[in-house]
Amino acid sequence: MAQPIFALSLWQPWATLIAIKAKRFETRSWQTAYRGPLVIHAAKTWNRKLSFLIRHQEPFSSVLKAAGYPVVTSYPLPLGAALCVADLVECWPTEHVLRHMSDQERAFGDFTPGRFAWELRNVRPFPKPIRWGGAQGLWRWTGPLPETEV
Repeated sequence: MAQPIFALSLWQPWATLIAIKAKRFETRSWQTAYRGPLVIHAAKTWNRKLSFLIRHQEPFSSVLKAAGYPVVTSYPLPLGAALCVADLVECWPTEHVLRHMSDQERAFGDFTPGRFAWELRNVRPFPKPIRWGGAQGLWRWTGPLPETEV
């Protein structure tokens, strides 16, 4: 029997930052023993105030613009959809990874002491976002995977 594949719903723009390979660590207040494929899902709701600040704040705006998401008045990032699958390879205490990352990566997460950095590798974007309901925490993915899945 195949190992179940899990998914994680994230607010935008963090889900897209992972899908465009600009964010290698997802920070959480909790750790997980799960290792393996992890579908990154963009939550269907968004915070207008937070979104505006992030889209006009560096390094968020330049990284998103370089990936083809222009800063516009409407919200251009996908919502309520699976964007990619990545391999969750390790779950580190944030203190362990801070010294090994760029300022850009540091800006894309909450690396305060006591939190955990989920290390993601081998990101495989879906050809198009897949509309899908999400959930809190880790949840079982039953949808398709990108064709590059091994």
